Amino acid sequence: MAIRQTPINSGFGAKTQASEVMAGRDLSGKTAIVTGGYSGLGLETTKALADAGARVIVTARRPDVAREALLGLDEVEVQALDLAELASVRRFAEAFSASRRRADIVINNAGVMACPETRVGPGWEAQFATNHLGHYALVNLLWPSLADDARVVAVSSAGHHYSAIRWDDVQFERGYDKWLAYAQSKTANALFAIQLDALGRERGVHAFALHPGSIATPLQRHVPRAEMIALGWMDEAGNPASPDTLKTPQQGAATQLWAATSPLLAGMGGLYCEDCDIAGIAPDDSRTLAGVREHAIDPEQARRLWRLSATLTGIDAFAS
Repeated sequence: MAIRQTPINSGFGAKTQASEVMAGRDLSGKTAIVTGGYSGLGLETTKALADAGARVIVTARRPDVAREALLGLDEVEVQALDLAELASVRRFAEAFSASRRRADIVINNAGVMACPETRVGPGWEAQFATNHLGHYALVNLLWPSLADDARVVAVSSAGHHYSAIRWDDVQFERGYDKWLAYAQSKTANALFAIQLDALGRERGVHAFALHPGSIATPLQRHVPRAEMIALGWMDEAGNPASPDTLKTPQQGAATQLWAATSPLLAGMGGLYCEDCDIAGIAPDDSRTLAGVREHAIDPEQARRLWRLSATLTGIDAFAS
C-alpha cells in the first residue's frame, strides 16, 4: 500500500484553534468553496478563510438561513446547492464555470448524520447520497474550474471505523441501520480523497480527508437526547460525558483548515488527517477511534468506489 500515513509533527494538536492554524496565512486573490459553510464547523471554516483574505463561496440548501448567519462577512457569497439533488449540483457547477473563476480550495464540509431512513434521487440512501455522491459529483463537475494547485478537502469522521463500503448492499436495501449508513458514508469520503488525489496529481491538484474531532454541532440534530445518553455522549443532566475530549467548533474546524492551507503538506495528498496532523494507521485490534482504518485508505477500494459513483451519477471528469 502506497499510502504514507505517518504523522509529521506539525506543531499543532487536538486543542489547536482555527485562528492558530491560519496565523500568518495570506489567501488574498484565492477563491474557496465551502459546502454547508454557514453553521458549526463550516461557519468557523468560512470565517477563518475570509479573515485570511480569501473570497469564500458558501453553498447552502437554505440560502436565506446561510445569508443571515454570514452577515457582516464581506468576502463571502452564498449560492444555493442541495447535495442530495444532482440537478442542483449541476446548476451550481455550471454557474461557477460561467463566472470564469478558479477554485483554489474546495472543502466538502456539508453532511448529514444518523438520519431516519430517507431515499433521494433514484432511491439512493440519503447519507451516502448527500455525504459522498453529491460531493463526488460537485468536484467532478468543478474539475475544469479548479486551479492547477488546488486542494480538495473531504470532511470524514472517526465514524468510518465502524464500516467499510458495503459492496453487497451500498444503499441499505436489505435493512437500514442509520449508524452503519453514516459510517459507510464517512469511509466513502476518505476513499474519495485517495482516488481524486491519484487522478489529480498531473495538474498538481491534491486531496485530503480528515476527522475533525468530537464537537457539538447541528450535525447531531437527528440524534435524540435519550440516545445521546444511551450512547454515553452525555449524562442525565446533559453534561458531556468526556468534556476533556470534546472540541469547540473553532478547534474542530482547525484540521480542515490545516489540510486546506498548510505549507507542510505541499506536494502531498491522498492522506487522512486528524488533530492538525497526518493520522497514523489504526491497528486492526484497536479499541479506540484514533487513526485511520486501512479499509478507508485502500487504493483498490478507492478505485472501485469511484467507478461505482461514476455509474450511479453518470458523471466522471476523468472518463476516457
